[in-house]
Amino acid sequence: MTRIKKPKKQPRTIATAQSLSSFVKGICDVMRRSNCASALQYVPELTWILFLRILDAQEARAREKAEVVGADFSPALSSPYRWQDWAAPYSNKSDHQKTSEGKPFGWKRQELFAAGDGRLFDFINKELLPHLHSLDIDTRTGLPNPHASRKQRIIGRTMTAVEKVRVDSETNLRDILDKVHEIHIDHVDDTHFFTLSQVYEDLLLKMGEKNSDGGQFFTPREVIRAMVHTVNPTLGKTVYDPCCGTGGFLAVAYEHMSRKLGSSPTSTDIDTLKHETFFGREKENLVFPIALANLVLHGIDQPNLWHGNSLTRRATYGALFDQAPKKFDVILTNPPFGGKEGKDAQKNFAFEVNSTQVLFVQDILSELAAKGTCAIVLDEGLLFRTTESAFVETKRKLVDECDLWAIVSLPGGVFSTAGAGVKTNLLFFSKGKKTEKIWYYDLSHVKVGKKTPLTLAHFGFDKNGEILADAQLPPNLTGDWHKREADAGQPFPSYARMLKLRGTPDGDSRYSWTIDFAARRAKAREEMQPLLDEAARVKAIVVDLKEKLKRLKKEKANNSELEALDAQIREQDKAARELEIKAANIDAAVFDLKAVNPNAVTKIDDRTPAQIIRGIEAQGRIVADALAKLSALLAAPD
Repeated sequence: MTRIKKPKKQPRTIATAQSLSSFVKGICDVMRRSNCASALQYVPELTWILFLRILDAQEARAREKAEVVGADFSPALSSPYRWQDWAAPYSNKSDHQKTSEGKPFGWKRQELFAAGDGRLFDFINKELLPHLHSLDIDTRTGLPNPHASRKQRIIGRTMTAVEKVRVDSETNLRDILDKVHEIHIDHVDDTHFFTLSQVYEDLLLKMGEKNSDGGQFFTPREVIRAMVHTVNPTLGKTVYDPCCGTGGFLAVAYEHMSRKLGSSPTSTDIDTLKHETFFGREKENLVFPIALANLVLHGIDQPNLWHGNSLTRRATYGALFDQAPKKFDVILTNPPFGGKEGKDAQKNFAFEVNSTQVLFVQDILSELAAKGTCAIVLDEGLLFRTTESAFVETKRKLVDECDLWAIVSLPGGVFSTAGAGVKTNLLFFSKGKKTEKIWYYDLSHVKVGKKTPLTLAHFGFDKNGEILADAQLPPNLTGDWHKREADAGQPFPSYARMLKLRGTPDGDSRYSWTIDFAARRAKAREEMQPLLDEAARVKAIVVDLKEKLKRLKKEKANNSELEALDAQIREQDKAARELEIKAANIDAAVFDLKAVNPNAVTKIDDRTPAQIIRGIEAQGRIVADALAKLSALLAAPD
């Protein structure tokens, strides 16, 4: 009798965002019962485990490609520190996957298991983690290891915040390792690789829930996608975020640029995109390694990230940033709201102020390349504040050095999912030309919250950046538009649709309008000039009066005459200052950039008091009738 061989069981395929999200949730459930109760604990723990898993798969692919072309391959990790050695599930079956040395996957893990409980923890905490930390830092001197490869530096930096395993039992840890092993890039192919990164982004969002500190690191990804579609970065342009958080802007820009390359990009283009395009800075110790892992999971093999304070330029670790240019073609960023910086940061900028976002705007202006473009999230306060010199002068520098070509007013609840209820705007500007006109778009009428977030469709974009048809737009965006008879049959003026018409008469609509900024400045100068002329005339009088006072003092005139003249000088000085202040206020008002929609439709209650009273009475009768019917029902016998 011939024994029929059973077909080899294929590893579980996890190809959709929903199935993968559910799978990862199961891993997080194990972590929550294993001493990682909150997202701020289990996300960093899952980050390094998932990172090492994907790294192992990437290294295996790289080895295979090198062997095909007969090239040498230098792995970043060697046995027994690879995932396939200590973390992968073990089997002694003949068809079990083997390492390049011929040992079965999981051989080290099995060896540790056989040695007794606690040995896996000992290996990870006392051997694996110290080894990974030493890849880019010489543990004897504390200095960077000059022999480390770029990939080894990334591994070392990603693991830098991991001192020991947080999971509290080896049984739970093995369960987690088994589950994570099922997630690998063979089953999430290049076309769907973002499925994994999207699920990971969902985990990062949990770090921002319930007003936790993680919120400052997370910008809603739909907002980022709208910004990236607007700027449309292309291959050959460098992309930078000076406060990159978990790397969301860089990751989404990579998705966008990778998609633009099409289905058959050249190897040169892929290398340029993965190695020479994306740059960022981040100061938080908790977040920097998560950003590295996030970018690697998105497919950016070698993230160029700098660890330290962008505003003080004090580096914690800068070796991964050594290929960065001095200026960047595209800057995408969301500076922290309401942050305060000390004198060590302020002294680096022309207009000193403790407001973090104002300093970041100045920093961006210095790092944006000629003809470069920036998309930035800024709070409402920075736009309208005209009483502080640093705010005004920073905005003056912006419009003088750059063409501020668009401002989008966002709804107030956009950042509520990340623990912030601040009213925000998106600003788009390009360096090299003074601002002449500013195009505005108003999304503030859309009601959003934690359960009803702002989506890419609210901007009128599909996932590829194309304009959505009206039928695909959210009802809470278009509802009021369709209620008006005057708008019946007209296409909805979505942001994406109107953006293409910006700069033309057709670019203005109920939700968009254009400000002639150059004309506003000219009008202000016209209004200021008489005040400044009068101030100059009064100052000339003061000069004459001071000369007269000086002469009278030499002549030893009587005190009453001197005092009267001195009072007159003070009065004229005060008058000149007041005139200059009035002129300065007119000038400062020019830089109130807040979006105030002149085309907004306001609902006016034009009823007379008598009509309002009759309406209240009618509502009262309805309520009374309903109560009477309810009472009758309750009184009726069963």
